[in-house]
Amino acid sequence: MSDAIRLLDIRDTALSSDEVLAAVADPAAGGTAFFIGTVRNHDDARPVDQLTYEAHPEALKHLRKVAERICEDPAVTALAAVHRTGPLVIGDAAVIVAVAAAHRDVAFAACRRLIDDLKAEVPIWKHQHFTDGASEWVGAC
Repeated sequence: MSDAIRLLDIRDTALSSDEVLAAVADPAAGGTAFFIGTVRNHDDARPVDQLTYEAHPEALKHLRKVAERICEDPAVTALAAVHRTGPLVIGDAAVIVAVAAAHRDVAFAACRRLIDDLKAEVPIWKHQHFTDGASEWVGAC
Protein backbone atom coordinates (compact mmCIF):
# COMPACT_ATOMS: atom_id res chain seq x y z
CA MET A 1 0.00 0.00 0.00
CA SER A 2 1.29 3.44 -0.89
CA ASP A 3 1.75 5.90 1.97
CA ALA A 4 0.53 8.58 -0.42
CA ILE A 5 -3.00 7.14 -0.38
CA ARG A 6 -4.62 9.02 2.47
CA LEU A 7 -8.35 8.56 1.92
CA LEU A 8 -10.37 6.21 -0.28
CA ASP A 9 -14.04 5.59 0.30
CA ILE A 10 -17.37 4.87 -1.31
CA ARG A 11 -20.19 5.96 0.97
CA ASP A 12 -23.88 6.71 1.12
CA THR A 13 -23.48 9.89 3.14
CA ALA A 14 -22.68 13.44 2.05
CA LEU A 15 -19.12 14.08 0.88
CA SER A 16 -16.92 16.76 2.43
CA SER A 17 -14.43 18.82 0.45
CA ASP A 18 -12.81 19.84 3.76
CA GLU A 19 -12.21 16.18 4.64
CA VAL A 20 -10.59 15.49 1.27
CA LEU A 21 -8.38 18.59 1.40
CA ALA A 22 -7.29 17.78 4.95
CA ALA A 23 -6.42 14.23 3.89
CA VAL A 24 -3.98 15.40 1.19
CA ALA A 25 -2.38 18.21 3.19
CA ASP A 26 1.35 17.51 3.09
CA PRO A 27 4.36 19.74 3.83
CA ALA A 28 6.26 18.16 0.91
CA ALA A 29 3.61 19.24 -1.59
CA GLY A 30 4.12 22.31 -3.72
CA GLY A 31 0.68 22.01 -5.29
CA THR A 32 -2.69 20.39 -4.74
CA ALA A 33 -5.23 19.74 -7.48
CA PHE A 34 -8.83 19.16 -6.48
CA PHE A 35 -11.97 18.13 -8.38
CA ILE A 36 -15.60 17.95 -7.27
CA GLY A 37 -18.12 16.24 -9.54
CA THR A 38 -21.63 17.51 -8.83
CA VAL A 39 -25.10 16.48 -9.94
CA ARG A 40 -26.19 18.76 -12.76
CA ASN A 41 -29.76 19.51 -13.80
CA HIS A 42 -29.50 18.12 -17.33
CA ASP A 43 -27.95 15.48 -19.52
CA ASP A 44 -27.64 16.81 -23.05
CA ALA A 45 -31.00 18.51 -23.61
CA ARG A 46 -32.97 16.40 -21.10
CA PRO A 47 -33.75 17.89 -17.67
CA VAL A 48 -32.60 15.72 -14.75
CA ASP A 49 -34.11 16.00 -11.28
CA GLN A 50 -32.06 13.41 -9.37
CA LEU A 51 -29.53 10.58 -9.61
CA THR A 52 -28.95 7.34 -7.80
CA TYR A 53 -25.49 5.77 -7.72
CA GLU A 54 -24.87 2.09 -7.08
CA ALA A 55 -21.49 0.45 -6.54
CA HIS A 56 -20.36 -3.12 -7.05
CA PRO A 57 -19.34 -4.77 -3.74
CA GLU A 58 -15.70 -4.76 -4.91
CA ALA A 59 -15.72 -1.17 -6.19
CA LEU A 60 -13.44 0.04 -3.40
CA LYS A 61 -10.86 -2.60 -4.36
CA HIS A 62 -10.93 -1.26 -7.95
CA LEU A 63 -10.60 2.31 -6.66
CA ARG A 64 -7.53 1.26 -4.66
CA LYS A 65 -5.90 -0.19 -7.80
CA VAL A 66 -6.48 3.10 -9.63
CA ALA A 67 -5.05 5.08 -6.70
CA GLU A 68 -2.00 2.84 -6.41
CA ARG A 69 -1.27 3.30 -10.10
CA ILE A 70 -1.45 7.11 -9.76
CA CYS A 71 0.87 6.97 -6.73
CA GLU A 72 3.57 5.13 -8.68
CA ASP A 73 4.83 8.61 -9.58
CA PRO A 74 7.20 9.50 -6.72
CA ALA A 75 6.31 13.18 -7.07
CA VAL A 76 2.75 12.39 -5.87
CA THR A 77 2.83 12.98 -2.12
CA ALA A 78 -0.84 12.47 -1.23
CA LEU A 79 -4.06 11.26 -2.85
CA ALA A 80 -7.69 11.11 -1.77
CA ALA A 81 -10.86 9.98 -3.53
CA VAL A 82 -14.42 9.57 -2.26
CA HIS A 83 -17.54 8.66 -4.22
CA ARG A 84 -21.13 8.82 -3.13
CA THR A 85 -23.78 6.14 -3.56
CA GLY A 86 -27.52 6.27 -3.06
CA PRO A 87 -29.93 9.03 -4.06
CA LEU A 88 -28.50 12.48 -4.83
CA VAL A 89 -30.22 15.71 -5.86
CA ILE A 90 -29.11 18.58 -8.08
CA GLY A 91 -26.01 20.25 -6.66
CA ASP A 92 -24.90 17.34 -4.46
CA ALA A 93 -21.26 16.27 -4.65
CA ALA A 94 -21.07 12.84 -6.28
CA VAL A 95 -17.29 12.45 -6.29
CA ILE A 96 -14.35 14.36 -4.84
CA VAL A 97 -10.71 13.66 -5.69
CA ALA A 98 -7.51 15.45 -4.80
CA VAL A 99 -3.82 14.95 -5.41
CA ALA A 100 -0.94 16.76 -3.77
CA ALA A 101 2.43 16.66 -5.45
CA ALA A 102 5.84 18.24 -5.38
CA HIS A 103 4.90 20.48 -8.33
CA ARG A 104 1.63 21.79 -9.75
CA ASP A 105 2.01 20.17 -13.16
CA VAL A 106 2.25 16.72 -11.55
CA ALA A 107 -0.70 17.50 -9.25
CA PHE A 108 -2.90 18.62 -12.17
CA ALA A 109 -2.01 15.65 -14.37
CA ALA A 110 -2.40 13.09 -11.57
CA CYS A 111 -5.74 14.53 -10.46
CA ARG A 112 -7.06 14.44 -14.03
CA ARG A 113 -5.86 10.86 -14.45
CA LEU A 114 -7.40 9.89 -11.10
CA ILE A 115 -10.89 11.11 -11.96
CA ASP A 116 -10.72 9.81 -15.54
CA ASP A 117 -9.51 6.35 -14.48
CA LEU A 118 -12.01 6.21 -11.62
CA LYS A 119 -14.87 6.88 -14.03
CA ALA A 120 -13.55 4.38 -16.59
CA GLU A 121 -12.56 1.52 -14.28
CA VAL A 122 -14.41 1.60 -10.97
CA PRO A 123 -17.76 -0.23 -11.14
CA ILE A 124 -20.09 2.54 -9.99
CA TRP A 125 -23.27 3.06 -11.98
CA LYS A 126 -25.43 6.16 -12.30
CA HIS A 127 -29.20 5.93 -12.61
CA GLN A 128 -30.50 9.25 -13.96
CA HIS A 129 -34.08 10.29 -13.27
CA PHE A 130 -35.51 12.81 -15.71
CA THR A 131 -38.21 15.36 -14.94
CA ASP A 132 -40.56 13.67 -17.45
CA GLY A 133 -40.52 10.46 -15.35
CA ALA A 134 -38.13 8.54 -17.59
CA SER A 135 -34.83 7.18 -16.32
CA GLU A 136 -31.66 5.56 -17.67
CA TRP A 137 -28.50 3.86 -16.41
CA VAL A 138 -25.20 5.53 -17.33
CA GLY A 139 -21.56 4.60 -16.89
CA ALA A 140 -21.72 0.86 -16.47
CA CYS A 141 -18.12 -0.23 -16.90
